[in-house]
Amino acid sequence: MYKFNIIDKVAIIMVIIGALNWGLVGLFNLNLFDLLSRGTADILSRIVYILVGAAGVALIMLIAKMTRASKFK
Repeated sequence: MYKFNIIDKVAIIMVIIGALNWGLVGLFNLNLFDLLSRGTADILSRIVYILVGAAGVALIMLIAKMTRASKFK
């Protein structure tokens, strides 16, 4: 069984947060992160979106590692 490291755990949490935010955008046209970050620089929003995207890439790599590991059992 694959053991998750800290990067894997953070990536999973970030992707869940991003998915919930996109669900709110789709259902209610409510971007929760933009709502919470009012009055802050636009660069902060861009950084968070980049981190969520990087977390998605990390999960793709995690899935590939887990698939490879299960083939060698």
